Amino acid sequence: MVSRFRIGSKIAASFALGLGIFATIAAVSYHGINELVEASLQETHTYRVLRELEELNSGFRTAEAGQRTYVITGESRYLEPYEAAAPALEQNIKRLQRLVVDNPEQQRRLDALEQLVTTRLDYMRGTIEVRRTQGFEAARARILADRGTQLTQQLTSLIEEIKTEEQGLLDQRTQAAQQATRRTVNSILFGVPLYSLLLAGIGYLLARDISKPLQDMSEAASRVGAGDLSVTLPESGRQDEIGLLTTTLNQMIANLRETTQRNDEESWLQSNLAAFTQLLQGRRNLEAVSQLILSELAPLVGAQQGVLYVLEESETEAPVLKLLSSYAYRERKHLANRFRLGEGLVGQCALEKQRILLTDVPSDYIRISSGLGEAAPTNIVVLPVLFEDQVTAVIELASFQRFSEMHLRFLEQVTQSIGVVMSTIAADARTAQLLQQSQALTEELRQRQSELESSYQQLEQQAEELRASEALLKEQQEELQQTNEELQQLNEELEEKAELLTVQKREVERKNQEIEQARQAIAEKAEQLALSSKYKSEFLANMSHELRTPLNSLLILARLLADNADGNLNDKQIEYSRTIYSAGNDLLELINDILDLAKIESGMMVVNLEVMPFSDLQLSLQRTFDEVASDKGLAFDIVLDPHLPPILETDPKRLQQILKNLLANAFKFTERGGVTLHIQAAEHRLQEDAVPVPAVAFAVTDTGIGIAAEKQKLIFEAFQQADGTTSRKYGGTGLGLSISRELAHLLGGCIELVSQPGQGSTFTLYLPVEPRRQEAAGDSAIGTANRSVGGTATAVNRTATVNSAAPPELQSVVASAMPLPHPALPDDRDTIQLDDRVLLIIEDDVNFARILMEMAHKQGFKVLVSLQGGAGLALAQEFKPNAVMLDIRLPDMDGWTVLDRLKHNAETRHIPVHILSVDEEQQRGLQLGAIAYLQKPVSAESITQALTDIKGFVERRVKRLLVIEDDPVQAQSIIELIGNGDVRSTAVYTGAEALTTLRAERFDCIVLDLGLPDMSGFELIEHIKQDQQLARLPIVVYTGKELTRQQETELRRLAETIIVKDVRSPERLLDETALFLHRIQSELPQPKQQMLEQVRQNDPVLADKKVLIIDDDVRNIFALTSLLERYQMQVVYAENGREGIAALEANPDVNVILMDVMMPEMDGYETTRAIRQQERFRSLPIIALTAKAMQGDREKCLEAGASDYITKPVDTEQLLSLLRVWLYGRS
Repeated sequence: MVSRFRIGSKIAASFALGLGIFATIAAVSYHGINELVEASLQETHTYRVLRELEELNSGFRTAEAGQRTYVITGESRYLEPYEAAAPALEQNIKRLQRLVVDNPEQQRRLDALEQLVTTRLDYMRGTIEVRRTQGFEAARARILADRGTQLTQQLTSLIEEIKTEEQGLLDQRTQAAQQATRRTVNSILFGVPLYSLLLAGIGYLLARDISKPLQDMSEAASRVGAGDLSVTLPESGRQDEIGLLTTTLNQMIANLRETTQRNDEESWLQSNLAAFTQLLQGRRNLEAVSQLILSELAPLVGAQQGVLYVLEESETEAPVLKLLSSYAYRERKHLANRFRLGEGLVGQCALEKQRILLTDVPSDYIRISSGLGEAAPTNIVVLPVLFEDQVTAVIELASFQRFSEMHLRFLEQVTQSIGVVMSTIAADARTAQLLQQSQALTEELRQRQSELESSYQQLEQQAEELRASEALLKEQQEELQQTNEELQQLNEELEEKAELLTVQKREVERKNQEIEQARQAIAEKAEQLALSSKYKSEFLANMSHELRTPLNSLLILARLLADNADGNLNDKQIEYSRTIYSAGNDLLELINDILDLAKIESGMMVVNLEVMPFSDLQLSLQRTFDEVASDKGLAFDIVLDPHLPPILETDPKRLQQILKNLLANAFKFTERGGVTLHIQAAEHRLQEDAVPVPAVAFAVTDTGIGIAAEKQKLIFEAFQQADGTTSRKYGGTGLGLSISRELAHLLGGCIELVSQPGQGSTFTLYLPVEPRRQEAAGDSAIGTANRSVGGTATAVNRTATVNSAAPPELQSVVASAMPLPHPALPDDRDTIQLDDRVLLIIEDDVNFARILMEMAHKQGFKVLVSLQGGAGLALAQEFKPNAVMLDIRLPDMDGWTVLDRLKHNAETRHIPVHILSVDEEQQRGLQLGAIAYLQKPVSAESITQALTDIKGFVERRVKRLLVIEDDPVQAQSIIELIGNGDVRSTAVYTGAEALTTLRAERFDCIVLDLGLPDMSGFELIEHIKQDQQLARLPIVVYTGKELTRQQETELRRLAETIIVKDVRSPERLLDETALFLHRIQSELPQPKQQMLEQVRQNDPVLADKKVLIIDDDVRNIFALTSLLERYQMQVVYAENGREGIAALEANPDVNVILMDVMMPEMDGYETTRAIRQQERFRSLPIIALTAKAMQGDREKCLEAGASDYITKPVDTEQLLSLLRVWLYGRS
């Protein structure tokens, strides 16, 4: 009965019952406690009455004692106790009356007591008066009289009577309190265990009622998951959720069982149809084919007997079905082996062209016999064999079992294939027969022609004889006439044969047309395949946009939440935000993998051939996977063959991508043992039907789980894994090996696998030592890399730089995420020690970089060289060089962006940067934190001097700061703010003193107040800038003076930074001086580090700038707005190109535009061109945002007029850096 109720109702009822019992126990306890409290209050009340009575009695005794002492001594001072006791007694009486107001009897006694006390006090007062006026003896006589004693006795007796009454009440109340206590304790002692036992019983029953069925369901689900579909849960008849779930699960298992059975049947049907079709292909003998059909078909469908009748047609007789072959069939005398259409079941089946199925066949109908016995079949099926809706044969099968629906479906479909085969055989037979007839007729015609020639000779003889005899001529004429008739008949026969040959020729032409149509169909399929490949590439690009667009918002907002700038999130919420950010990056990595695969398949993957030392590869991979091996407790070794050549010409980035994939998989699937990478020389056949060539083998061997032989080809397909089940242990998309295989092909090599389950795997990458070259149209390309995928050749870039069209997030190298690129120009990265002075050169001119490196070596520097900005940032992050020499015009990113990224990274901000550029922007470089600026072309002396300055700057651990401030207190506070042991500060108070000090000593930075007593700060700066030795010295103007716009403009031209004194100015001063003094933030005291972190949340270059966001996705607009408003930027937005142009017209003071590329109505390219057509917006910075990240996007954006380009999801640091670069100097 309980099972009819739902689980929620059971739980609610149990909860309600428990609450009811608990409420009952609580009510009983509450009542008992109230009784106990009431009894306690009554006891307290009684004790107060008794205490007041004691005080009354004591006061009365005190009054009597004072009276007696006074009578005896006559001294008034002894009356003080009496005089004090009298009013106290009155107060005692009043308090007692209030306490017993609820007891009339006690109230009556207190009234009598009050009269007695008053009377006794009056009597004592009279005695005192007698002593005072009449003397001791008169007072003594009054005392010895009985009146006073009687009053005292009455008073004492009345007090005792009241006390006795109160004591009785006290005993009653004490007993009531004890009873209430016992009731309360008993209710708690017995009620709580009873309540607990009842709840435990209810919980046990409820849990057993729920958990046991759920456990059964869980076991059933596990068995189903393991492939056991015979499971059926017993129906309990319950009407609650458990019953519904049991019914649903049984239905699901039944549906799954039915689906599996259908799939198995369909698989059996298709596989056997294919096998049958393949078996019949190429057969030409009709009788042999018919016997093969019955021999294979009967056992397949469980038939024990079968016959096949073929249709024979005649011009003179009606078509007849003739027995052609049989299976286990024994002819009987009364049974015919030929049937006309409509005759018998065989003829009727051929006439109706429909299947005939007989069930429950009579025992005397037909017998299936063997050597052991015979019996009647249960089922007989008669099947027409059709070709183009014409019957060609009839098959009859008999079986002891009933034919299943699957067998009947199979028979219906297989008869179609049999019809095609038999029709083909018949057509071939007819063609052969016609050919034979044609050959016979030709031979007969030749014989007739010979006979005709002989006849002509005879005619000549007859003509001669004709001249001899007219009679003989007549006879010959008759013979000739007869011969002519025969010839005419022969000609008619020849014409018929010619018509037959014409028909055969037409048939051959028809076959040729069919072949041509098939060829055209194949060509159309090839075109459709190429078009499909193109559509797939476009689809992947568009899907990349659709995925990256919301992902952009997710990453930006998650990063903002994780930064917790407002400090309003707890640690758990911050962890959630970091998890979201990490998951978003994982999704981005998956999208990039899919894009890589799409680029390879569409032929857009670029291969950059460079010279790569094997030692660089070993160092990079060791650095990447040592920690992984250590975390998993695995051994990891990289073994280099001593016979290897020192270098390999290949694409290092793609090679590292392949090896990283192979090594990552090896570590992923290895729990014990280790992973080894063997790099060795080899001779290998890199392509089929090719000769072995010198190659390098990269063999990744692990001791992991291994791969079964039947899975070894599957794992190289996209989205496939060795374990593809829903319960697989290892995650992943299955793209890594597919991409690796395609990249290996692009590099002219191949990947081979040797593996056994449980014994580990060895993936071997073979690459040619010498990439093959193929000359085409004047270009040199790598033959293997020029491999066409989807019909498009993949180009190869022979330069040493990264393709400029590659997405910036791929160019922006992060050391923790990507191994460092090997140098196109060999440098010292492999020999750098901890105490070496390291100089990083970022210069795209290989020859000039080589010159700088050689000159730096002479100055004692170890040198790192990068030809690209992104790679340079990675080297700076990895090696933390002592100094950087930076070119501005770099191929992959602007040098100003590199400088900005260095100076806004706490780990690289302190590194001094020396700029070398053809541009004349010295002031900009110094203001952004560079220590010096040289304009190309430069002389050897200038470079030597620059390296000397860098060396001196690096060697001076303690930097010098000059504070020019007229207020000594303010100057001292600045020194205390900035000083930390790594900076020695000097304070001067006048301009003249400052110039003298600057010329006498060497300083690294100046902090200047404009208000000086002897000259203005402007004049002092002019003097400093005019001095060639001091011109490059960074000046931080720190003033409380209000500046006009003209003064501010002039100061920005001369000084590096202007700071107006306010509440936040000390933090800014600390930050700017730390930049120009190149201080390491982590070595500063913690309070100063916190000051720097706070001030860097406000970027003066970005603050108050107006940005226009043009994007059709409001989520991106919201995310970017949230990010930019954190830096005090004003945001205006529009949701398509047309609205963006209108918004720009309404806000012409916009400082920069963030332009999405893919938008409805008017895309980013068209919008950018429209904006650039207006003269006033020609120089307005426009940064293009795109989520497609396909090759050529960057060029298209720049050609349309964009100033720069960044891909989605937007890297916030990269975006902020680009904004700072393009907003520098714009008001």
